[in-house]
Order: sequence, then structure tokens, then C-alpha cells
Amino acid sequence: MATTIHPTAIVESGAQLGAGCQIMAHAIVTKHCVLGDGVVVHPFAVIGGEPQYLKFDSATPSQVRIGAGTVIREHVTVNRSIHGGQATIIGANCFLMATSHVAHDCELGDHVVLANAALLAGHVCVGAHTFMGGGAAVHQFCRIGERVMVAGLAAITRDVPHFLMVAERDDVIAFNVVGLRRRGFGREAMVELKRAFEAVFFTNGNIRAVAAELLTKQTWATAEARRFLEFFAEGKRSFARARRRKTEESDDAA
Repeated sequence: MATTIHPTAIVESGAQLGAGCQIMAHAIVTKHCVLGDGVVVHPFAVIGGEPQYLKFDSATPSQVRIGAGTVIREHVTVNRSIHGGQATIIGANCFLMATSHVAHDCELGDHVVLANAALLAGHVCVGAHTFMGGGAAVHQFCRIGERVMVAGLAAITRDVPHFLMVAERDDVIAFNVVGLRRRGFGREAMVELKRAFEAVFFTNGNIRAVAAELLTKQTWATAEARRFLEFFAEGKRSFARARRRKTEESDDAA
């Protein structure tokens, strides 16, 4: 399958394009890019541009790597890594809608969707099958887990564990139940995830320590529950917090 580069598109010498790619008019793909098969880059997108980092040396040999089947819409910007020999990575079959931004050294898993104007600062990691709502913004070095639903206009400044829905400013609402069922999560996994969620977010104490104790001192039959709890053992930032129960809010009001 032939790759097509439309008139007025710019593909710099040294860029690597897989089979069947489409680079639309006025799109820019710099020499620092490696695109998998079937990647589509729409007009006015800039892929592989220099990072927005004041100390960056433009001679740094870094890259952007984009997985097969990913679609990049109009005016999207994806910046290359600030580190020599490293890359900003976007997985396979992702969908980056118009005006979204992926900063240097981000890593996106497969099937990630960034809605219009979603913004990722540097060094952000986003797990597979996660959806970022329009206008949502993520602070540098944050981790967003797998199959997370981030609401439009959300401000994310903390890590968001796998499988959750998050809104406003680091406000965990609940599990992404509809999304998980669509992905084939069974009843046993859903029950255990709910139990783990309740224990982690509504137990007093350090959330990282609570999750570690749950993982080591209780038996979990499903890989999904274990994976949820293992998320808390990694990273350097604090974690998004669950909305307080109405009963707790009522008690405070009384």
C-alpha cells in the first residue's frame, strides 16, 4: 500500500514513513519522526517539532514515534524528546483530534483518544484505551492509567489510577463502568475492583500504603484488581482523590 504525500505538505529528509501513510496538505513531518503503517496526518499538524523547553539544544538527536493506524487531525502538535536518543511515543490506533497537544517525552498507549484541544504537558504517560475529553489538561510528569475517562475541561495535576473516571480538578468520580464492560470485564472483576476502590479511597491513611497492604495481605482473584492496586506503588506524584460520599458531607454539615 503506497504512502501518499499531498501537495504543500512538508516531509523532511530523514523522516521514516511506513506503508500506507497519508500526509495531508500543509502538514509538517520533521526529520525526527518515525511513523508506522497507515498513519494519517491532517492539514496544519506539526509532528516532531522542537519541544517547548527553554534549555533545549536543537542539535539533540531525539524523535517522535507514532504507532500504526494512528490518526492525527488538524493543528495537532507533537513535540520530540528533550533527551538525546529518546522519543515522544504515541501508540497504535490512537486518535488525536484537532488542536490537541502532546509535549516532549510523553508516552501514549494504544487506542488513546485525545478530544479537541486536550493538552498533555511534558513527560505525561497515558495508558491504553484512555479517553481525554475536550479541553482537558494534564500537568507534567502525571500518569493516567489504562481505560480512564477524563472529562472535558478537567485539570489533572495528580496521577489517575487505571479504570477510573475523573473530572474537574483531580476529582475521581467512580470506575469507568460502561467502558470496562465494553472491554469485556466480567462480573468478578467488577466486584473486586469496586471492593479495592472503596478500600483505597475511603480508608484513612496514606493511600499508597493502604494499596500496598491490600495487595499483600488480601487475596485478589482477578488480574484487574491486582493491576489497579499495583498502580499505587509507582510514580512520584500524589493521586487523584475520590469524591466524598453524600453521607460524609451531611455529617460535616451537621
